[in-house]
Amino acid sequence: MSELTVVSIPNGQFAQNCYLLGDTATGDAVMIDPGEEPDRFLAELDRRGWRLGGIWITHAHLDHILGVGAVREATGAPVWLHPADRALYDALPDQAEMYGYHAGPAPEPDHELAHDQTLRVGRHDVRVRATPGHSPGSVSFVLPGRIFGGDVLFQGSIGRTDLPGASSAQLFDSIEREFLSLPDDTVVHSGHGPDTTIGAERHGNPFLAGPDVPRCNRCGFPVVSRAWGCKNPCPNCGTVYPLGDCSD
Repeated sequence: MSELTVVSIPNGQFAQNCYLLGDTATGDAVMIDPGEEPDRFLAELDRRGWRLGGIWITHAHLDHILGVGAVREATGAPVWLHPADRALYDALPDQAEMYGYHAGPAPEPDHELAHDQTLRVGRHDVRVRATPGHSPGSVSFVLPGRIFGGDVLFQGSIGRTDLPGASSAQLFDSIEREFLSLPDDTVVHSGHGPDTTIGAERHGNPFLAGPDVPRCNRCGFPVVSRAWGCKNPCPNCGTVYPLGDCSD
């Protein structure tokens, strides 16, 4: 029987999750978001005896692509990237310098990801969904019972939108359209932190509060706590509301 195995490898300064997704019957695998510690990812791939058929990138922030070059060189696996994140991808050396890293240019992508595209892992289909907001070209990978969402939705939180090219309106739209439309028991494999489920986030994530909850006038983030109010800086975009009213 052909089954998919998911291996999560938290790594690096940003505690980013690199994922190996492998078909145990065929030995075919893909790697999603090779981050800061490529030697660990390659060692796990070798330990399991899997053949790497692709490097899939949910988005091109440095913590998700620092290891792309090393993995590409070691395996020859093609790199898949959404074109709207190409500028971020090409700016890897500049991104790295901002955080005290040194990184050369990332390898040329081999294929473009597109909304509603179907990819394959062994005998299994995986659907690509455009989920912009955290970055212009963020995508998620969906298969029955699970979604690899990059930095769109986390356990109890959502992706940042105070970065260049980000949009809170797009992020909330992506979550509503591509995540909350999935069954409650769908597992969410996030770019950071533990797995969660759509149901857990639908009912318990404070950032997915209803329309009556006050939201930041600039970025749309909800006021999570009445004690926080709007007097202090918005935790997402930093806007300060000196009068204590989200509309001032």
